[in-house]
Amino acid sequence: MKDDVTETGPGSTAERGAPIKAGAVSVRCTVNGLEVTMHAHPLARLLDVLRGELRLTGTKEGCGEGECGACSVILDGELVNSCLIPVAQVEGARLLTVEGLTDDERLHAVQEAMIECGGAQCGICTPGMVLAAVNLLGRNPHPTDADIREGLAGNLCRCTGYMKIFDAVVRAVDSSQ
Repeated sequence: MKDDVTETGPGSTAERGAPIKAGAVSVRCTVNGLEVTMHAHPLARLLDVLRGELRLTGTKEGCGEGECGACSVILDGELVNSCLIPVAQVEGARLLTVEGLTDDERLHAVQEAMIECGGAQCGICTPGMVLAAVNLLGRNPHPTDADIREGLAGNLCRCTGYMKIFDAVVRAVDSSQ
């Protein structure tokens, strides 16, 4: 029995030259403002489909268990760990990854502040930290220090760069006022 199924059409995996595996489903959603169709097993991790099929490699895998926040994305306005989300769950959803933060090649204020404050060291936690900060500032444009700490609490930095990351969020808040 053949394992590959050929499917064609705009945005299909077959259109890009890769066969679609048997058991795969088509999941339509909006990623970074663009409508996409992803083809994967319904229980495939969103993290793997973003990185593998869509080639959005800014989303990182840290622990693979939902503990570190490196794979954070914003799903319908909520910060989630993409390593815990089955791809079938995002049908019709709106996703934002770190790649979707730039506006005409201009970095988001949080990204600029991370650079200015030296908030990125090894880079594994950076996309998740940035999205956690963006999510926080989208909900609360004038956070207190305690709000910032709470907003970043689900993200771990192995390099212990927390103060520089915290300073970057404060700078992003100050720059938007």
